[in-house]
Amino acid sequence: MKASAFWTVAAGRGELRAETLGPPGPGEVLVRAVASGISRGTERLVWEGRVPPGQREAMRAPLQRGEFPFPVKYGYSAVGVVEAGPAELLGRRVFCLHPHQDRFVAPAALCQAVPDTVPDHRAVLAANMETAVNVLWDAQPRLGERALVIGAGVVGLLCAFLLARIPGLDLTVCDTDERRGAAAARLGVRFARPEEAPRECDLLVHASATEGGLRQALRHAAFEARIVEASWFGDREVVLPLGEAFHARRLSLVSSQVGAVAAPMRARRTRAERLALALALLGENDCLDALLGPSVPFEALPEMMGRLLEPAAPGRPAPLCPVITYQ
Repeated sequence: MKASAFWTVAAGRGELRAETLGPPGPGEVLVRAVASGISRGTERLVWEGRVPPGQREAMRAPLQRGEFPFPVKYGYSAVGVVEAGPAELLGRRVFCLHPHQDRFVAPAALCQAVPDTVPDHRAVLAANMETAVNVLWDAQPRLGERALVIGAGVVGLLCAFLLARIPGLDLTVCDTDERRGAAAARLGVRFARPEEAPRECDLLVHASATEGGLRQALRHAAFEARIVEASWFGDREVVLPLGEAFHARRLSLVSSQVGAVAAPMRARRTRAERLALALALLGENDCLDALLGPSVPFEALPEMMGRLLEPAAPGRPAPLCPVITYQ
């Protein structure tokens, strides 16, 4: 069977390549893609060839082909229908950590059934929701805390969406792009520009992937506050003022990364259970559709990928999670 896959072949250049698929073997499924999502932060680093040599193994997507920097087939937010494989999955919609490709063969163990309450387009958020779940497990939020999420991208807004459901939590999300306030409002979360954000916060989640955002987290942290770093900076170095109030305030700065289940839950939940939870959290929450778009046909992806990954600029807001659609 023939398939078509998106490959990044040089910095800022992608193409569709034909592939030949064999029949699925034992424990495998053949999936026809219906949608996939672009994780703009990570995929921009891949698109620009900025994955650090020392992190290339850690950065591999589960079903990636090729090697960093190029050529590489990368991505991890595919939704499709099982056309061949185990009877219990046949005809089912599944989410899979697979690159952008119209048909693919994958291990059944990496395919999670999509609940009936989650439409195809929203299911592409599962990977980012799984990241947000892991962030909250690392953060261990408490009732009555003052919390600040810095960075209103997809991961930041999903973290805020989950935090907002904790009773008594005083939550604000901030971003330098005030246009992100509309998405925050759809999620029922208070939005502020950085200069308006509250200080003396007990819990801070940093998701802006900027040095300025992490410096802001240090400035806005209360005594013995917890700062959870949810960003990944790729090959950029970050300089922080750790010689100032960081020491006297006894602040905690911890990294949260989705490659491993967060320590507080690692003995209790598997990765598959974490992904199933993420998909369940996407159901019956139409407000999350505010994070999606624009929709782009798969055939147009080589031409459109660069534009979809461009940062925001005056007069040009950046998309949150672009959705690739397949015929």
